Amino acid sequence: MVADQFTSLFGTDPVIHGLIGGLVIAGLNLLGASLVFLWRDPSQRAMDGALGFAAGVMLAAAFTSLIIPGVETYSNGNPLPVLAGIALGALFLDRSDAIVPHAHYLVTGRRRSDAANPSDELPVSDEKLAGVVLFVLAITLHNMPEGLAVGVGFGSGDLSTAIPLMLAIGIQNIPEGLAVSVAAINAGLDRRFYAVFAGVRSGVVEIPLAVLGAYAVQTVSTLLPYAMGFAAGAMLFVISDEIVPETHVHGHERIATLGTMLGVVVMLYLDISLG
Repeated sequence: MVADQFTSLFGTDPVIHGLIGGLVIAGLNLLGASLVFLWRDPSQRAMDGALGFAAGVMLAAAFTSLIIPGVETYSNGNPLPVLAGIALGALFLDRSDAIVPHAHYLVTGRRRSDAANPSDELPVSDEKLAGVVLFVLAITLHNMPEGLAVGVGFGSGDLSTAIPLMLAIGIQNIPEGLAVSVAAINAGLDRRFYAVFAGVRSGVVEIPLAVLGAYAVQTVSTLLPYAMGFAAGAMLFVISDEIVPETHVHGHERIATLGTMLGVVVMLYLDISLG
């Protein structure tokens, strides 16, 4: 079994497992960010389909690896702790967006009424530089739930759900990493090396959060269903508030929707075959 092979390689400490999970998803983010060297000018249609796929993976993972196990296994069938966590996760991302600009605004320049203004947030004279810095901050913020989700998954001690979750988030990090690199170039980082660095920077935060998530739920086991709900709620917020709207404004709604459906299918297959 995959779980047996995983423990034979990395032992049985859930915190170490969280570290490995964080390194895997950050590494796949690096892979995605580096694709800009090979795929120098991906079309908007392709990016919308790829990000739709990422949304589908995250959507299925939020339920199969976080919400359902949180309710059925770690709350003894009581949905309230997980539901409370979902609400807190969504609230955290919502309030964070009031401080750090929405990522889609920094990429496209289309301003939403509830988006923070880059010129109000950083004392940087160069408008493009301010946009790039805040873009990285925004993407970093929205990568935090993914690292936390992986850590919480491994902290639960259930490798049958943690490993598929790790792989799912890692897979969706590939198109997400590419999107960050492309957006960084569009925002003014003309040298691809620095664009890739921006993509890597946004994914590095996942490593300490994966370790923190695993440690926290191991230390205070009663936090586990709340933490699972928090990670799921934050992921669902990012999907609905950022990814889906952004993939449906360029006239490629059908390809984005098909990408989302494919992402759901891939995650369900991973969950069943590895779980």
